[in-house]
Amino acid sequence: MNQKAKTAVIIIAFPAGYALLMRVIFGLDIIKDFVKVMSITFFLAVPFVIGFLTVIVSPRQDAAKKKYAALAPWVPIGVFFFVTVALAIEGLACWIMILPVFLAFATFGGLFARYLVIRRKKRPNNLQVSMVMLLPFVLAPCETLLPNLPARYEAYTYADIHAPAARIWANVVRVRTIPEQADHGTLTRFLGFPRPIRAELDYAGVGGSRQAIFSKDLVFKEVVLEYADQKKMRFSITANPHDIPSTTMDKHVVIGGDYFDVLDGTYQLERLNDSACRLQLYSHFTLKTTFNFYAALWARWIMKDIQNNILQVIQTRCEGKL
Repeated sequence: MNQKAKTAVIIIAFPAGYALLMRVIFGLDIIKDFVKVMSITFFLAVPFVIGFLTVIVSPRQDAAKKKYAALAPWVPIGVFFFVTVALAIEGLACWIMILPVFLAFATFGGLFARYLVIRRKKRPNNLQVSMVMLLPFVLAPCETLLPNLPARYEAYTYADIHAPAARIWANVVRVRTIPEQADHGTLTRFLGFPRPIRAELDYAGVGGSRQAIFSKDLVFKEVVLEYADQKKMRFSITANPHDIPSTTMDKHVVIGGDYFDVLDGTYQLERLNDSACRLQLYSHFTLKTTFNFYAALWARWIMKDIQNNILQVIQTRCEGKL
């Protein structure tokens, strides 16, 4: 292996190895009260350091280039993601959701390293580099002081359906099997989430037991809390994370887990005119992270995608297109 190839390996392997080490340390249960993967520190400080290390170990003529400093850190980030997914350390869906943040802060780290190289006309010494590498451990204890209380959110969707209310409602309370070709989920399909299969209800009234069955052996147990025929049905949603196979959803985004839970769902039917009704479907969910401001964006997108998918199936069936 020539010197140029050896340098390239170091530029990629050193920061990628650091990232893997941080993932292992932040995933240890014995220190979860101080550091954890689902934290601002891991999502921001770790990629910053990865970007910094990538540029610092690069040849000076490359490190001084703005474009190189901004984009080169993406390579070890990609290697890190590939290895953790290949070894089933993390799920693909989880990484897709945090990838934009990782890439952005890796770029910040790379540009900061470039600034130091240009300003000082030389590389930072080993002590200074070591201090940057320890940044996640400095910030992690500070993050434990941030509030980590569950926050409640709503995902609202609706569809205007040209069909009688009775026909629409019949398709609401019990959703017969949805064939794969009728499934129009986009974001959830891209993330590899389970798709809706059918919904069963034993009694159309308060106290009725409903089951929402998804692919990959995912089942939500629901209880009807409020019911008005052809007008409204509100139901609780319960998912036992211990009953969900580990291959179904990543543990960091599993419903009913430590960070994300769905509380309830509501169907509400409103007549628009003599030939059309508006079917509304909304749900409430909770998040418990120190970065709810970001996690809520993805959670709401996912919930809306699931709900819009179901509404589209109901609309197609009621309007006689399926």
